[in-house]
Amino acid sequence: MTYDLNIGQPENKKRTKTFKALKKLFMILADEKNTLAMALTAILINSALTLFAPLIIGHTIDNYVQTKQYNGVLLFSGILLGMYLISLLTSYLQTKLMGSIGQRVLYKLRNDVFNKLQELPVAFFNVNKAGDLISRINNDTDKLNQFFSQYLMQFIGSIFIMVGAGIFLLTINLPLGLTAMAPAAALLLFTRIVTPWVKKLNAVNMASTGNLSSEIQESLSNFKVVVAFNRRDYFRKRFDAANKHYYDTAVKAGLANSIFIPIYGFFSNMGQLIVLAFGIYLVSTGKFTLGLLISFLSYISSFYNPLRQLAAIWSNFQIALAGWDRISRILSLQNNLVIKKTAGGSSTFPVIAFNDVSFSYTEDKKVIQQADFKLEQGKTYAFVGPTGGGKTTTASLIARLYDPTKGNIELNGRDLRSYSSKERSEKIGFIIQDPFLFTGTVRDNVFYGNDQFNETTDENLVEIIKQSGLTDLLNRFEKGLETPVENGGESMSLGQKQIIAFMRAVLRNPELLILDEATANIDTVTEQQLETILKQLSESTTRIIIAHRLNTIENADEIFFINDSRIIRAGSMENAVEMLMHQKHDS
Repeated sequence: MTYDLNIGQPENKKRTKTFKALKKLFMILADEKNTLAMALTAILINSALTLFAPLIIGHTIDNYVQTKQYNGVLLFSGILLGMYLISLLTSYLQTKLMGSIGQRVLYKLRNDVFNKLQELPVAFFNVNKAGDLISRINNDTDKLNQFFSQYLMQFIGSIFIMVGAGIFLLTINLPLGLTAMAPAAALLLFTRIVTPWVKKLNAVNMASTGNLSSEIQESLSNFKVVVAFNRRDYFRKRFDAANKHYYDTAVKAGLANSIFIPIYGFFSNMGQLIVLAFGIYLVSTGKFTLGLLISFLSYISSFYNPLRQLAAIWSNFQIALAGWDRISRILSLQNNLVIKKTAGGSSTFPVIAFNDVSFSYTEDKKVIQQADFKLEQGKTYAFVGPTGGGKTTTASLIARLYDPTKGNIELNGRDLRSYSSKERSEKIGFIIQDPFLFTGTVRDNVFYGNDQFNETTDENLVEIIKQSGLTDLLNRFEKGLETPVENGGESMSLGQKQIIAFMRAVLRNPELLILDEATANIDTVTEQQLETILKQLSESTTRIIIAHRLNTIENADEIFFINDSRIIRAGSMENAVEMLMHQKHDS
């Protein structure tokens, strides 16, 4: 399965039509049917009371005020007071219900988006900025929450009141009603023409919000490097450019969103002016009563005031749709690292076999071409070569962080793609050069993802570490397993991070252990300790060592030289050194 991994440029994509987007948007509310029905009932009652109030007022003026029958005035005033109190109650009820719906939708959406991101391959994160993804989870989902909790029922109520007021206008006096509603036709045409433009500008603004978040995230994540190299000016300029772009798009989106309100207000005033002029003429000719004219003016307000509200709501609706476009693009993605069904493997096969494997991150540059090699069980292999030659990419293919663009890789004689993520992580350990730690404790990080130790007590965990020969490494931490890890391990040295990553991998006792420059940032004494622990691993464990320092690979059973998209058996240590020197001389 293939798909466009880059979701960062929505303005270049064909947009979903409003009706289809609206249909998908309301699918989010599938679990809220009962609460929605209650909120809808409340808003309909509220709207009905609002519509009948002008009719009662007109009836009271014509039949009781003008004839000075004040008992009737008091009676209908009491009726109106009761209607207004019921209206207040229903308004509060629908606001409370929709607020709770909005928060539940927000909670569910953020979970859905975050869980979807967990399912996507590493390649997705190579082409999409973390700041933009954070903006989609935080900012875009909140726009939907605001629409559902604040504007949806206002939208429905305004539509209901507007339609009801229109019916009353046409029923009371058809010619006057048609004349008063004529400006609404122009508003409908205006809205239809302007809406795609408004939605586009809001989508661009949301994309710029994501870019701004990305710049902030990148600057703060690399702040130590920025200070060390005194490049505050560089990041300041980048942030200023991103902020300026956001400012420009925000101004354009703001102007677009506010264009509806004055236009709708103008046509509303035109409608009321028409009613006033035409109505006074009808009253003067005896064809209309004063009470009906007051009712009519009230109904024309009830017709056009919701239109004014719809102008503001429609802008927020377009913002919500733009946010939903960005969210739904993530939710619609599927992991292209699919699990294939195939026959089971065997221990008689090589641990890893590359069969005519080629790989490229982009179409114009091959990283690996037609690689064929096998790794036997229990042996130690070294991958050497210049920086950027493809060593880490080869290891990443073995760990199935990516799939080959051509050929296939086998693990124990079985297609690597047939293993589930859980099976693969149990069989393959991967220690990277710059490991990431989670906020918590050393224990949380050492035993992370290792289900076999979920129910193990602290005392037994210490004993397990001792049996694995890791006690000296654990003693490097002041409070042992309870040593706090804060802010992703920023308070720790890179060497300490690598020690934790090393312990994590060794305790899983994998069939294949990949060490990608795993000892590059630790002292010589610790490196010797790690080598001793590696020798204590099961004899069946296959090791792959990626290193620039040749002393770390001198005891390897076989050395592969990786460069210029080729994987070549180097043979002896002397040949590997000669290849490296020859490559440096050519460059």
